[in-house]
Amino acid sequence: MTLFNVISKIIGHINQKIAVMGIITGVTVAFVNVVARYLFDASFSWATELTIFSFLWSVFFAAAYCFKKDAHIAVTIVLDVVPSRIAKIMLIISHFITFIFLCAVSYFGYKYLLLVIELDEKSIDLWDMPMWIVYLVIPVSFAFGAYRVAERIHAILSTNHEKILKESEAEHVLADMGMGAKEHKDNENVKNLNKMVKEVEKKTGGML
Repeated sequence: MTLFNVISKIIGHINQKIAVMGIITGVTVAFVNVVARYLFDASFSWATELTIFSFLWSVFFAAAYCFKKDAHIAVTIVLDVVPSRIAKIMLIISHFITFIFLCAVSYFGYKYLLLVIELDEKSIDLWDMPMWIVYLVIPVSFAFGAYRVAERIHAILSTNHEKILKESEAEHVLADMGMGAKEHKDNENVKNLNKMVKEVEKKTGGML
């Protein structure tokens, strides 16, 4: 196992655990606070901030994890009609722009983090917790996302242009329904399945 594989596994593990724990904590705290408010006429002053911060961390790290799975919404209708060589170049350019954007946000998020530390900003409701802990999510999660995009760029560059495009989102959905066209090429219904894929992509604009 190479160093990059180890780093990839560590980042994936961190992304998953924080995303899951964040959503669990946010939902639990919000539920307990609602029950306390309506049944016991009491509420926790720190519940709102903790819920927001938990969801914030969960969303940012889940988004970073989606780069690993290539699960972010993408309009592929153009890629489907252009030659595979051009499609590969377009993918490289789009991923490179994404990489630059993520790196920029991570960097300026880090600069802002230093400012927050310098100003000694603290949370009002969460027991004077330093706010740099909350804002740490921005440089870290965007750096993780940038690393994942760099992995994708490397994968695209090392893949033959004829094999560069994955199955469309519509094909994935049909496959989950047991209707994957690629697994049933010898089936007499393959033409109908392909037609169904095209119709789904047409109606969704490639954003199923």
